[in-house]
Amino acid sequence: MYSLAELADHLGLAFTGDAQLTISGLASLRSAGPQDISFLSNKKYLTQLQSTAAAAVILSPEFAPVCPTACLLADDPYLALASASRLFDPFAGCGGIAPGVVIGVAAGAHVAAGAHVHSQAAVAAGAVVEATAVVECGAVIAAGAYIGHRCKVGPDCVVHPGAVLHSNVSLGRGCVVHSHAVIGSEGFGFARSARGWEKIHQLGGVRIGERVEIGACTTIDRGTLDDTVIEDGVIIDNQVQIGHNCHIGANTAIAGCTGLAGSSIVGANCTLAGGVGVVGHVEICDNVHVTGMTMVTRSITRPGSYSSGTRMEETAPWKRNAVRFSQLESMARRLAALQGRPDHTTEE
Repeated sequence: MYSLAELADHLGLAFTGDAQLTISGLASLRSAGPQDISFLSNKKYLTQLQSTAAAAVILSPEFAPVCPTACLLADDPYLALASASRLFDPFAGCGGIAPGVVIGVAAGAHVAAGAHVHSQAAVAAGAVVEATAVVECGAVIAAGAYIGHRCKVGPDCVVHPGAVLHSNVSLGRGCVVHSHAVIGSEGFGFARSARGWEKIHQLGGVRIGERVEIGACTTIDRGTLDDTVIEDGVIIDNQVQIGHNCHIGANTAIAGCTGLAGSSIVGANCTLAGGVGVVGHVEICDNVHVTGMTMVTRSITRPGSYSSGTRMEETAPWKRNAVRFSQLESMARRLAALQGRPDHTTEE
């Protein structure tokens, strides 16, 4: 619970209204009550602002004159919301596991001889830490998590229940691995032979930088010879597949159900929206935004926004237009003939 003045001080924001106003929660404009703080970052919610029951609202100064309640003034309200959310999260101090994480190795945890667990780390019941693994100061290994051979879990990391780190995975400081994520699984590497598929054994590892967050049920495969690399500050949503030998640049964001085939390279400060597919052995430069459901089939060498696929429409016209896609080449040939110019439609 905070006074409005205390909350403004924590967030580094100017405010209007009663400095002693009590704030005990964070809620949306629609659901906020008289002791909640809310936020406005999109002007399409202005009608909700005008009817909100919130005690105070985080918003940009331009909207302060139409706010019916106290204001916290932020140039970037959404970023200020991120900071405020930590203040009201009872699990924030322990990586979202549970309040009051018990330091040390719990009864029922299995820590193999030869593993090194720092005295200020926490390993919960049912967790397994294999020989030659290292768990550093402040790290939390939750119930049922598995830390394999030659793994390193850096300071202040949190590995949630059921997450798996196969052998030779390293996490830098402050990483979060959510439940049932699998890091360091074998890459999908096979060579065709006369007898069928010959397995290529994956001998590399996975190297993850600092402050990386990995969503639930996401899979990051280890490299074939070199490591798969995830650089500092990357955020990865749930149910993402990152193939062997991929390299993801710093501060890139990857949304749910995206799939990156092996040896694809994504630069720094990129965003891959939901359902994006990236074929193997291509490179995406820094500062690229790929919109949802796009299929990246070739390297991207210039920053900017890229899209593919077709937009949603009613089913009947969509079916007609889908048929026309198959007719585009013949239409282009006829157009070239009418214009009396050479036809190059079959060239790649």
